[in-house]
Amino acid sequence: MTNKHDANRVTIFDTTLRDGEQSPGASMNLDEKLRISEILENLGVDVIEAGFPIASDGDFEAVHEVASLIKTAKVCALARATHVDIERAAEALKPARKKRIHTFISTSPLHMKYKLQMEASDVHEAVIDSVKFARNFTDDVEWSPEDGSRTEHDFLCQCVESAIKSGASTINIPDTVGYAIPEEFASLIEQLRNRVPNIDKAIISVHCHNDLGLAVANSLSAITAGARQVECTINGLGERAGNAALEEIVMALKTRSDTMPYYTKINTKEIIKASRLVSAVTGFAVQPNKAVVGANAFAHEAGIHQDGVLKNAETYEIMTPESVGLTTSTLVLGKHSGRHAFRNKLKDLGYELGDNSLQEAFKRFKTLADLKKEVFDEDIIALVDDEVRANDTIKLMSLEIKCGTEHRPPSASLTLEINGEEKSVNGTGDGPVDAAFKCIQELFPHDARLQLYQVHAVTEGTDAQAEVTVRLEEKGRMVNGAGADTDTMVASVRAYVNALNKLLLKRGKKTPEALSA
Repeated sequence: MTNKHDANRVTIFDTTLRDGEQSPGASMNLDEKLRISEILENLGVDVIEAGFPIASDGDFEAVHEVASLIKTAKVCALARATHVDIERAAEALKPARKKRIHTFISTSPLHMKYKLQMEASDVHEAVIDSVKFARNFTDDVEWSPEDGSRTEHDFLCQCVESAIKSGASTINIPDTVGYAIPEEFASLIEQLRNRVPNIDKAIISVHCHNDLGLAVANSLSAITAGARQVECTINGLGERAGNAALEEIVMALKTRSDTMPYYTKINTKEIIKASRLVSAVTGFAVQPNKAVVGANAFAHEAGIHQDGVLKNAETYEIMTPESVGLTTSTLVLGKHSGRHAFRNKLKDLGYELGDNSLQEAFKRFKTLADLKKEVFDEDIIALVDDEVRANDTIKLMSLEIKCGTEHRPPSASLTLEINGEEKSVNGTGDGPVDAAFKCIQELFPHDARLQLYQVHAVTEGTDAQAEVTVRLEEKGRMVNGAGADTDTMVASVRAYVNALNKLLLKRGKKTPEALSA
């Protein structure tokens, strides 16, 4: 609980690794989760929700490893209101220096009737039992009423009071389906503060979804009404329309402190770095007009705007690019740059590579620097992301494409390394991408279906790297793969291969049969 000196302090609870990963295609492997957890800690996040340990062995391992790695932030694990879930969460959190168990149960009439098939009285008893049981493993227990914004107010107040009485120190109110509007959600928080007699013994938290585009607005309204923890994700990542975006909430509080006198301990200069890493890992490109972290967030094209910014940036910029981690330097490295400079640049961008991966990344950087007039941070981020996949089962070795008016049908010659063995094939298709993907299918037979193929330029110019996103679906499992190269066809194959490797990790197998079983 906050003391008088911290009355205006807002705790940032990041759930990118848990709720964010539930976004279709956004699954992350263990190494990727560890990289993100480190950057969240550097960002100054107070609580990192690392996963849902009962969901799978992979989730359990991820929570356990994040708990072992993180030094300053609290590590949180999600659990339903059952003893087996809570015990599993507690086991995963054992290595954590600071730990929290977050337990929840649905409380809305709709959820209780159709999802739980439980009476309200039984749900109330489950709240008491689950919180008391979780307290056996840690003093830091958070309780959430799922679909809280559509829960009857009398019952919600009753459950909140009982949860606090049973030992919950944080009460989180989720707008699970993004149904609330700001005025209504603020009123709900005010009701809890006025009607729950022991509410002063807990911090009120909120967890808002963005189905109506109101997640950030609802979160800020809740803060003004007395909430002092916000659950959010980097880039607003999350299932359906996503969660409240961490960067938008933090920068809104910082920029409009005149009307919202609240603060966080987030190091805002790390925001861009975190945004880029999450985008690269998940393959979810940030839309150009995204607030705070979009490519156009600090861009000015209109002549009137440009004139104003040149005279005084504050005419059209309410925050500085530097405040979120953008630097004025655009050209970062060139073909004459050495390995030491390259390593330092990677460190600045949030990457720590082993010697082998660094060597391979440096080789690709040199090749890229020979091809491009200018090498930007975005180029290096896209390039290096390929090299952090050292343990991939499938690797691209070589690709040759023949297409155009003189080559009908387009053809591809592809060599992949699969489980350490090189395999090659030639094939044709309706287009060059189709030909290359059919070659992958022949070398590595699988039943995964292509759901999305997306190309965008990493930077401007005809010599820009192409960054390709491929989404594959296999028996209800969806993953995104990403690849980058100045050759769009090479980037396409890298992305497809990356997606296949992610599917293998999700199945926990290392053979072609893993995807066709």
